Amino acid sequence: MTVSRDFLDSVLAGHEPTDEEALALSNNDDLSSLMNVAAQLRDRGHGKLISYSRKVFIPLTKLCRDSCHYCTFASPPGRMTSAYLSPEQVLEIARAGVRAECKEALFTLGDKPELRYRAARAALERLGYATTHQYLAAMAKLVHEETGLLPHLNPGVMSADEIQSLRSVAVSLGIMLETAADRLSLKGGPHFGSPDKQPAVRLRSIRDAGVANVPFTSGLLIGIGESRRERIEALLALRALHDEHGHIQEIIIQNFKPKPGTRMAHVPEPDRSEHLWTIAVARIVFGPTMNIQAPPNLSSGPLVGLIAAGINDWGGVSPVTPDHVNPEAPWPEIEALATRTAEAGKLLVERLAIYPSYIHAADRWLDPSLRGPVLRACDSEGFARTDTWTSGSSLASPLRFPVASYDVRCNNPLEDILRRAAAGVGIGEADVTTLFAARGDDFSRVCEAADTLRQTVCGDRVTYTVNRNINYTNICYF
Repeated sequence: MTVSRDFLDSVLAGHEPTDEEALALSNNDDLSSLMNVAAQLRDRGHGKLISYSRKVFIPLTKLCRDSCHYCTFASPPGRMTSAYLSPEQVLEIARAGVRAECKEALFTLGDKPELRYRAARAALERLGYATTHQYLAAMAKLVHEETGLLPHLNPGVMSADEIQSLRSVAVSLGIMLETAADRLSLKGGPHFGSPDKQPAVRLRSIRDAGVANVPFTSGLLIGIGESRRERIEALLALRALHDEHGHIQEIIIQNFKPKPGTRMAHVPEPDRSEHLWTIAVARIVFGPTMNIQAPPNLSSGPLVGLIAAGINDWGGVSPVTPDHVNPEAPWPEIEALATRTAEAGKLLVERLAIYPSYIHAADRWLDPSLRGPVLRACDSEGFARTDTWTSGSSLASPLRFPVASYDVRCNNPLEDILRRAAAGVGIGEADVTTLFAARGDDFSRVCEAADTLRQTVCGDRVTYTVNRNINYTNICYF
């Protein structure tokens, strides 16, 4: 069945699909049209930028009270030399991340293992804590204070009080909804025996995070037995919470990968077309500005296809630690990721563990103790600062002026601004903002246009004056 052209046109005109319209997409197989609309929406909200977070992965504990049938992250106590990483081990991993210029410390762990394992309770007691969440909060604070890394925490299901306590030590939290289908928790389903994977339980945590004003990550795991309609139902459940609280900063569309040694080892992974279809539908459901992510190390085909389906983010990529949840899937080299992104006509840009729009409203979304560190770590647009240069410092400028393969014939709003500036026609505040935000080839094009304008106005003569600064006082009201 093909997608209604009228419906797609209305989406491009700014119409947000109703729940009924979104659910009707489950019967549509016109992948090309869906991806085309999704890509246009993404470009409207994010332009040429595809972001990622440079992170270090800290698996605080691999104990978990749940028994998901596809997971190799969780391990029973008998297979582990220690139930939890020690503070020294945590700092060792974090400091390796600092040396590799990471900005994010991603803590991941199993759900409340002390409720299932005596070994977990005993280990926590030796460490001086009553619960895993208390220990997690202490380690997140330690890492930030000792290394400056910004913590993002994935501790599983959280109570409202736990969310509030973790908010003071982390810039963002996350929990994958995975699915809204209750039937997948029944006997024979992938979540049978996993009380924390029940959709209502996870949705409650996501809602509580919204009430607490916590920037939050969630998303879907596709290919574990759900239908297309059930995927859309999960997206709509997340959209409803985001509409109410505005706190969901990104939606991850992750594809299931069968792993040896699990009960679902022989379940085939979803077709690549299913992954692309779900990404495109997620973009259509959430609109231009939502951050839609797909992990690059799990892609079953060229990365440019994921961009064409509507993503604007690759998620966390570590130059130091493996993906402990998917250890069989190595991270791509960041330089290679930048190349693949450029092949799709996009520019890879580094972000923090909290997205720019939430940084710009830091008074609402960040604990007071974290606002200063986050603002110092970001640039004026809210992306990660990748150098330490400041105006007036003795450091050499980090800027480079590469020869760009820039097509001035392309339909780029920047070209109109540069043409008007060259013609002496006034440009407005929004135009100036666009010029200051130029990155990559756009940055080179602005420099080229400025040099051409200088040549036209002044020729090759550069003047200077000899002066003396008379500082009439060294007292300043600052």
